[in-house]
Amino acid sequence: MCNNGENAQMRGTRSSDIHALAQQGYKIGTKIGEGSYATVINASFADETGHIINLACKVIDKEKAPIDFVEKFFPREMDILTKLDHPNIIQIHSILQRGPKIFIFMRFAERGDLLTHVKKVGYVEEKQAKIWFYQMANALKYLHSFDIAHRDLKCENILLSEHFNIKLADFGFACFCQSKGGKRMLSDTYCGSAAYAAPEVVYGVPYDPKLADAWSLGVILFIMLNGKMPFDDANLTKLLEDQRSRKYAFRRKFHDVITPHAKATVAVLLDPNPETRWTLREILKCSWLLLEKEHPQKEQLPHQQLQREQEP
Repeated sequence: MCNNGENAQMRGTRSSDIHALAQQGYKIGTKIGEGSYATVINASFADETGHIINLACKVIDKEKAPIDFVEKFFPREMDILTKLDHPNIIQIHSILQRGPKIFIFMRFAERGDLLTHVKKVGYVEEKQAKIWFYQMANALKYLHSFDIAHRDLKCENILLSEHFNIKLADFGFACFCQSKGGKRMLSDTYCGSAAYAAPEVVYGVPYDPKLADAWSLGVILFIMLNGKMPFDDANLTKLLEDQRSRKYAFRRKFHDVITPHAKATVAVLLDPNPETRWTLREILKCSWLLLEKEHPQKEQLPHQQLQREQEP
């Protein structure tokens, strides 16, 4: 992150680009984040009636990006973004190109990202965590229905709208899970952050990216409920050992606060065996999400008694 007062033009956005975008109704603002070859800036768009829409603009400089990004990851991201339309996935407003610069305009998430929110409040109360988890899982199930996996799920890529609804973002590592001939494809690319990566990804074997997404979703749920990461990624060998032995624990002060069903939902997602890990379809039918809120006394089943839904 950087100084919000720093002007986007100082980062190399040429005045000619700014002028050309202004001619199409876009106003470029200040920087709100950056990576090695991409910058995210505030922007707005005025339609024909003068109505102003607040946007974020991801500016990608293809001249600064590595070849595999330009030739493989970026075209795939653009292909995927144009296919998506879901209330809990960040909405793309438009994608424009001027020379080597790509301007991806998307709806602005007024409440920032989930990581910043958790750091600010300490943890997310279970009632709210359940709402957000359902929105994430629903968006991810939608994504998986197109045989697309995100592969970089983490709290920083979960955005919050003005009304505190989840918006899944950043599809730079997203991939298709089927070949054009309809054959299921495993991934062999190490993607995302180790702290959120499934053990099969950390170990470096070909993996089912949808099931790896499910693991990452479990990590995010644990972080919301617990306010801390389930596993320490400082040492990858130890990380893998801890993942495989399910060596994670909720903080003592939350032991009697978090319901058994919530803990059970974490457990079936943080299953080190991808063959028995629950899919998004199964998770959306789990008892924690379906349990009637007005009868909390019924929330007594340990995770071993959770019944696994069979996919149709």
